[in-house]
Amino acid sequence: MNGKLTCTLLLAVSLLLSACGGRNTGKSPDAVPALREFPSADPVPSVITDPKESFEYMIQNYWSRFLDPSTAFQCDSNVVNGVPDTDVETAAGLFFTLLERPADKTFSISAMGAFFDMVEKYQEANPSSNVFKYFEQTVTRYLYDPNSPVRDEDLYLPYVKGLAASPLTDPQMVPAYSYDASMCSLNRYGTPAADFAFTDLDGKRHTLYGVKAERILLFFSNPGCNACGEIVDVLCTDETVTSMAGSGRLAVINIYIDSELDKWREYATTYPKQWISGYDHTGTIRSDVTYNVRAIPSLYLLDSGKTVLLKDAPVEKVIAYLHATEQK
Repeated sequence: MNGKLTCTLLLAVSLLLSACGGRNTGKSPDAVPALREFPSADPVPSVITDPKESFEYMIQNYWSRFLDPSTAFQCDSNVVNGVPDTDVETAAGLFFTLLERPADKTFSISAMGAFFDMVEKYQEANPSSNVFKYFEQTVTRYLYDPNSPVRDEDLYLPYVKGLAASPLTDPQMVPAYSYDASMCSLNRYGTPAADFAFTDLDGKRHTLYGVKAERILLFFSNPGCNACGEIVDVLCTDETVTSMAGSGRLAVINIYIDSELDKWREYATTYPKQWISGYDHTGTIRSDVTYNVRAIPSLYLLDSGKTVLLKDAPVEKVIAYLHATEQK
């Protein structure tokens, strides 16, 4: 887990966003304040009383004053639109954390697309700003870095699609962003997961869609991988996971997608017996990129119909989801 991101997120949770800002009065850049606090959005109108509507209003207006195209503040290597970059990162960390909350993830995905549009519009109105470049790097690091505790390809997809299409993006980066967008489009939230075949330790052939359970936890792992071992320990010691797996309501499918089969066969005997452990004998997951397995380990949570609930999610997020499901 990326230590800097983790510390930033912890700070973000306790952040009290103070409302302040400045409008461009047409004065010379030297007369514009060099620094300001991160400006919070206006309060939710009193006529909005429904909690869901209040939350959505807050998210939709989260960046409205910071990214107001009619304002302009000084920028340098440590200041983003008049705000210290550490404060902007804290605000971004809180924003991404809040987007994980809604039960309907389609709202959060839409909010990320709107966020990109605001950033692009601001940069077009203020060409000397560093806002576009700053968020290009920060959003990618938070939502697409395999080590980020809030990585989320579904939230990153609308942003990276914007980067791939924007005239403000460095042309040399466009092919990379286009490729990332195509990879993030695989097995999106709310869509059917791609089926694949695999072979277990006994040589028996299976398919993903042939496994029946209320929930399917797809676990891409490697033998001897320390991070994989940590996830195994978490899953095996969590009472909810063990109870669901023991009753057959949760099927854990542990898949090896590389080629050192002798090493895998030797190590695979250490996995829990109630898990379904196998290897991709066709090689299609790796060669055809059926799944965007950018790093091992990688976890996907599916429902009984194999619809994607969580994609390449940190184990903590998977555990929290299963706990919430059991409490309903």
